[in-house]
Amino acid sequence: MVHSRKVALITGASTGIGRAVAVALAAAGFDVIINYNRSEQAARSTAEQAQAKGAKTLLFKCDVSDDACVRKMLAAAAQEFGRLDALVNNAGTTTDIKPKDFEGLTAEEWDRVFAVNVRGMFQVTRAAVPLLKAAGGSVVNTASIVGLRPGPQPLPYAASKAAVVSLTKLLALNLAPEIRVNAVAPGWMEGDWMVRMLKDKYDDLMERRAKHTPLRRVATPEDVAEVMVNLIVSNRFVTGEIIVIDGGFAATT
Repeated sequence: MVHSRKVALITGASTGIGRAVAVALAAAGFDVIINYNRSEQAARSTAEQAQAKGAKTLLFKCDVSDDACVRKMLAAAAQEFGRLDALVNNAGTTTDIKPKDFEGLTAEEWDRVFAVNVRGMFQVTRAAVPLLKAAGGSVVNTASIVGLRPGPQPLPYAASKAAVVSLTKLLALNLAPEIRVNAVAPGWMEGDWMVRMLKDKYDDLMERRAKHTPLRRVATPEDVAEVMVNLIVSNRFVTGEIIVIDGGFAATT
């Protein structure tokens, strides 16, 4: 029996953008596969919120930098649902090495960030291609504004997000016409990620950024999720694009 509801896989779906888009896709009529690596309890909370919107859910623990595990995850998706209509590559990591601390940044730390943010994104997409092609599906990647312009982020994180921007366009070219591939590039965002990055300066710097943003606030995970869902369910002639979500900050400063 063919699974009637559309299905989406969201990597890094336990918190933040991943959780917001999983719940938003559930509300849009998708069943969702919730990928996580460490935060099982948080992932279960995401699943509960998606189920409350009517979705059937599948949780799968997987480090996206582990290709063997990635392939098992897609095999599980195929077995459970038999289809995949959307992939959101949201899993990501960073480092706490300051941008100007060149000597403090080890090769191992650099490679770890790229393994998750870039290679992991490619590996999940590659494993998902057969199911996505069959469905005429869509891929949305999480990039960042610092992948498009310099910002106060650790060097490997910013460079990895620039690679995500480039890889998004290459995948859009090479997977067309069956699969559309786009990315979002959030600016400063509310939430735990920026709390970890800014520490005790979080409130002050976020308020300051909001004052210099035309829409007078910073982004939320729900803002990003809204754009992701639109790229998946609408915008049928849009591929290879990087959508900036920052309330107009980058365009006006």
